[in-house]
Amino acid sequence: MVMERIWRMVTTAPRAALEQQLSPTDLQSLLLDVVRTRAGRVTPARVLRRWREDRLVRPASQDPRVLVKVEARLWEMLPGSFVGVELSPVAPLGTCSAVATVNQNRVVSTVRGSEVVADPTNALAVEAARRRADGARWDRVDVAACHRVLRTQAFDAPGLAAHFKLFALVSSARDAGSCATEAQMLTDHLRYWSRVLAEFVPTRRPRLVFTVFDSPTLAERFADVIAPTVTAELSEVDLVADRGRTQGAGYYTHAAIGLRAQHGGEEIDLGDGGTTTWTAALLGNAKERCVVSCAATERLAMLSC
Repeated sequence: MVMERIWRMVTTAPRAALEQQLSPTDLQSLLLDVVRTRAGRVTPARVLRRWREDRLVRPASQDPRVLVKVEARLWEMLPGSFVGVELSPVAPLGTCSAVATVNQNRVVSTVRGSEVVADPTNALAVEAARRRADGARWDRVDVAACHRVLRTQAFDAPGLAAHFKLFALVSSARDAGSCATEAQMLTDHLRYWSRVLAEFVPTRRPRLVFTVFDSPTLAERFADVIAPTVTAELSEVDLVADRGRTQGAGYYTHAAIGLRAQHGGEEIDLGDGGTTTWTAALLGNAKERCVVSCAATERLAMLSC
């Protein structure tokens, strides 16, 4: 009876029913009914064909025995202040588009009102906001995760897979003024990644790049706090200002960072990060500050061999 009522609504005004009239529960029931029917017509031969042809379901090319050693070392090197989080394979629908303003077309959405995790920093920001709201309002929250992500956009460069693993860090705290909070969190992230680059790619001219978009105060903190602290620890990893960078402007707010190394005569992008407004938006508090960063573990594994 329930499905008959739902199908009648869809038959009468399909677009209105799908976009507005159906409740989330009714829409989920409808989509599950459709998927169940379509799955019932799938043959083993069709599954095998999709396995061969669909880049979203192909296995990764990296040997997991190599990858797990890299990831285990990344966890060992992580400061004890960061809490490890094992993320679910899925996040609430809109986690990427609402939190980080990423086009929903790049995300694999499910019929149950969720989406496959496309970026662990988005999901970790939600977790950090939850922890801040549940009692850590006056304490800094640092969380980390290693997670395989799935993205639907087509990549221009050959050999790039639709799914890959990222080791991600997210830090969130209340603003202390003069960009001191952002400077401390950025320093901690950069110090960690400098140690990672020094250990995994020491002979590949590793470097960290730092870009300030529109914050003179944060530029001052980079010169008098961030750069001296990070470079004092490891001289073999360069920390340089990339004043010409525009990629990520808007996604990151006042600053962006990048992890780079040389391979085959080209500079390889190993990771990215920066300051965001994600926890501020999640908690409805403009005083919240958030720094995120991540590295592709499969690329680290490839370059460290």
